[in-house]
Amino acid sequence: MQLGLIGLGRMGQIVVERTIAAGHEVVAFDLDEDAVAAAAEAGADPADSIDDFVDQLADDKRIWLMVPAGEAVDVTLEELTPHLDGDDIVVDGGNSSFEDSVRRAESCPAAYLDCGTSGGPAGAELGFSLMVGGPQWAYDELEPVFDAVATGPDGHERMGAAGSGHYVKMVHNGVEYALMQTYGEGFELLHEGRYDLDLENVASVWNNGAVIRSWLLELCEEAFREEGSDLGTVADRIEGGSTGTWTVQESLEQEVPLPLIYTALSERFGSRADDGRFSRRLANRLRYGFGRHEVPRRE
Repeated sequence: MQLGLIGLGRMGQIVVERTIAAGHEVVAFDLDEDAVAAAAEAGADPADSIDDFVDQLADDKRIWLMVPAGEAVDVTLEELTPHLDGDDIVVDGGNSSFEDSVRRAESCPAAYLDCGTSGGPAGAELGFSLMVGGPQWAYDELEPVFDAVATGPDGHERMGAAGSGHYVKMVHNGVEYALMQTYGEGFELLHEGRYDLDLENVASVWNNGAVIRSWLLELCEEAFREEGSDLGTVADRIEGGSTGTWTVQESLEQEVPLPLIYTALSERFGSRADDGRFSRRLANRLRYGFGRHEVPRRE
């Protein structure tokens, strides 16, 4: 299968590499020429403009967008729209708002698939978890690519109609916030409590058979191993927040109480006002663990 990919950041490059490794052809474009060159080195056919990109695609175009959520998606779609028809498929693999995805699906001349993507750069070797919304026929058509980009056939699924993929990913991120907060609070008590503990050892033991074992707990172990039990210079500041905010806003509209996710979101915003909570410092470092996000540090 031929796939056109626009957006060659960390996640986009992984989509390129995994798709090519599975034997598919990729046409790649990005505003950053170095990113296009890197994709070409991985085996993709480079494009130097949207027109060049579209010209290299087959009549039935299969296009994957991996651009930042928001205006960048709309601008890219605006440029693509004159070249699209009902036989084409566009996938938005970024962290878009599900409401934006519904709007785009209604206006896009091609079949539109909103694809929530979880796993982050650190999960590249195993593949991603993909939550897809949109027309069944378009999902079925792109299954070989989803198999390649995800962990395999079990790593992706069609969630439902337009917007459902990004809706499920939004709630996934809300759950992620709460889990990070819970681990942070537990380790804060251990750090400040009665015993002088090696927190890397604690995390390691918990990850071997304990009820609370998980990949996030493995990342706690990594954080303590690399930064020390006191987390060294890691700052009490947790970036991000848009998907958690959307989750809480949706809970208010649906009148579904989400006290843990709301508290985790509040802690994230509160971390930008003072510098002292160990739990927030651990959550800061965990974001590097799974997403290789920059770690703000104390001076």
